[in-house]
Amino acid sequence: MTQETAAVTGTTLNLLSKFSLYSRKLASGLETIGEGFYLIYRHGLYKDPNNPVNTRYVQYFCRRLCEVFNIEVQVHGTIPREPALWVSNHISWLDVAVLGSGARIFFLAKAEVEKWPILGNLAKGGGTLFIKRGSGDSLRIKEQITEFLKKDIPVLFFPEATTTDGRKVKKVHGRLLGAAIEAQRPVQICVICYVNQQGELDMIAPFIGEMSFAEHVQRVLEMPQVTAHLLTLPAIPVTGHTVDTLTKEVDQKMREGLAELHRKVLKVMPDSDVT
Repeated sequence: MTQETAAVTGTTLNLLSKFSLYSRKLASGLETIGEGFYLIYRHGLYKDPNNPVNTRYVQYFCRRLCEVFNIEVQVHGTIPREPALWVSNHISWLDVAVLGSGARIFFLAKAEVEKWPILGNLAKGGGTLFIKRGSGDSLRIKEQITEFLKKDIPVLFFPEATTTDGRKVKKVHGRLLGAAIEAQRPVQICVICYVNQQGELDMIAPFIGEMSFAEHVQRVLEMPQVTAHLLTLPAIPVTGHTVDTLTKEVDQKMREGLAELHRKVLKVMPDSDVT
């Protein structure tokens, strides 16, 4: 066999291996989505989507999604069960599966997610709240979150309002943090990162740039196993805080927490000048 033939053969086998992995994940994903709809209708979650009891089903479904996408979730610290407003840095739509597998919470998502084929209906049935960016919706959502928190229903939102490549935390937008102050519930911060098999930040998991959702799903289905690390930080009491002071503290703690997580789990640190 010539070197050229060997190279072609190697490339073909590699492509077949990738296709086989993609096919298995796709089949498993479709099965899991079907299971998700079964849970929603079998247990009537759609009738009372924000009942805190439903978070057990949301957590189960999120864990199944992580299995489908070959994501191992490692939790650092203790997942608190006290009612709180949760916040996290935002890297990908995969964050929901990772965070939801670790904590029993509901999610706040951008309005576009509700229109996503299939997954939008799943998210709605699972108690997700939707907000239109740059509209008056934020006031209504804040009031709704406040009522949820008063009823001890945990809600998580991504205060960066966009996704990043996971290297750093972008500016925190804290308007919705006012819900925690009005409900007198603490703010629970957690940070996440995706690490590849070389011990570096994974660059396939981030959903950034102009890539479509369908294109990114395909990339994730072809992605080798990654480890999603989830670090919980001490909850921030809201007593004495204004929205501005709470926003500044959340911003600082998130940045410090992500740097701490990187030092803990990465073999190769990311470039310090990348935002």
